[in-house]
Amino acid sequence: HHHYHYHAPQLTSTGDHEANFANVASLAKQAAEEGCGFLALPECFSFIGAKPGEAQSAAEALDGPTMGRYRELAQEHGIWLSLGGFQERSDDASESRIFNTHVVLRETGEVAASYRKIHLFDVPMTGLVESKQALPGDQLVACDSPAGRLGVTVCYDMRFPELYQKLTFRHGCQLLLMPSAFAMKTGEAHWEILLRARAIETQTYVVAAAQAGLHN
Repeated sequence: HHHYHYHAPQLTSTGDHEANFANVASLAKQAAEEGCGFLALPECFSFIGAKPGEAQSAAEALDGPTMGRYRELAQEHGIWLSLGGFQERSDDASESRIFNTHVVLRETGEVAASYRKIHLFDVPMTGLVESKQALPGDQLVACDSPAGRLGVTVCYDMRFPELYQKLTFRHGCQLLLMPSAFAMKTGEAHWEILLRARAIETQTYVVAAAQAGLHN
């Protein structure tokens, strides 16, 4: 009787790619040693900017060096990685805005799925208007994994129940991934209750890796 282990590490990302990678690498090693097959990381796992424009400067293509390192990491430890939100550069050279992309890697290091966040966080009263720096995706993404069929989403998507209805009832998802980097105030008020609501109404499991601690 095989128990499918999962792991919930603590990650506080910063504006330092190297430090963030070192943190994730040690968590992946630890998870693999504990017999985990699947490690879920939060939104902005590889980089969080402190000033406007930093996320755009940090953005890369999915076949660039940063994602390459994470692919090698998955392969090295033979572990699936849910990379909750990556700053993906647009193919359009004249476009300064980027995609917020959730990438799921197989234990071979291959990309199992990549999902560009559809619902951008535009809440002027908080001073955060994501559409100034990000482009919305337009595709629902589901993929099979050893943990079941995954519905791949990002953070603010969780406020839109119809997205999860479609993933579950049309695309057969059994596990909904909702990584986030929620703001503290709204997080306390809304985050857990929204996750529970989505789980109840779809009757699926929800895995929601969030950033921890204080950011730069």
